Amino acid sequence: MKTGGIDSTQIQNMIAQLKAHATRPGLTPPVIKTEPAVAPAARVQFSDALKSALDGVNASQVKAEDMSQKFALGDDSVSLSDMMIATQKASINFQATIQVRNKLVSAYHDIMNMQI
Repeated sequence: MKTGGIDSTQIQNMIAQLKAHATRPGLTPPVIKTEPAVAPAARVQFSDALKSALDGVNASQVKAEDMSQKFALGDDSVSLSDMMIATQKASINFQATIQVRNKLVSAYHDIMNMQI
């Protein structure tokens, strides 16, 4: 049976090779380093982190709008699925930004209402 250009016997052969390779003696699992080997990074200012996050949201919205325009004009390099995915990513990014803003405003109000 042929599925998407790869024969099912080829898939079975690859699985068998992977199983044979995994069961060979003397193999050790890869070592994953959990601690950085270099010095810690410089401190990041909250305003810089917020600005970069907002720039990322803006970039995703610009990309989605550009893809939507290209698709509407009939550009063959942009598929409907790519355009819809970019639009949904931009929407999710924007909604997350709105939620962060709401939490910041709520925290600000809580701090301002504290008694000293």
